[in-house]
Amino acid sequence: MIKNIVFDLGNVILNIDASLSVLEFEKLQLKNFDELYTLSNQVGLFDQLEKGEIEPEEFYAKIREISKLDLKDFEIINAWNALILDFPKENIELLKSLKSKYRTFILSNTNYIHYKYYTEQLQTNFNINGLEDLVEKAYFSHELGYRKPDEIIYKFVENHANIKPEETLFIDDNAENCLSAEKLSWKTILYTGNSLSDLFAKLNLPRH
Repeated sequence: MIKNIVFDLGNVILNIDASLSVLEFEKLQLKNFDELYTLSNQVGLFDQLEKGEIEPEEFYAKIREISKLDLKDFEIINAWNALILDFPKENIELLKSLKSKYRTFILSNTNYIHYKYYTEQLQTNFNINGLEDLVEKAYFSHELGYRKPDEIIYKFVENHANIKPEETLFIDDNAENCLSAEKLSWKTILYTGNSLSDLFAKLNLPRH
């Protein structure tokens, strides 16, 4: 029986489009940015940022170094945040509803710059302090020092939350992330849809 639900964030709960950041950086004349970053194949700089191994200021400096452009911090921030779109209201309502029925969690590869931006969105648009208010616990890669699909981040969640793999459903839009969870006996759903509410209606999970 499913007692725990672990959600990915980007393109599961939060709509994102990485190509928008590429476009914004290209407007700043950083023409090779699309070679450095895609959601499916991150190179060292972004990996370090998502693991919290470098501070935002170091990230901005590295972008300036790579681009050989005298970009202002705010220009980099605005372009970097361009990929973040919105939280569908139905997703917010779904999380609120599920929290009373299951132990719910978020497990996200993210970074402090994005975290700050989408947290402000929640505060402005929904009067919610942060994702932590919508689930029992939110786990972020930049705070833990690990990223999906590394097995260690799933084991950390298991141990910290004291959850059993066979009672845990993991929903992510990345097949590799799901595969890592499956290897640890988590139940998984590779989410490719447009409506979490529709997904849960079709799942018809029993209340435990």
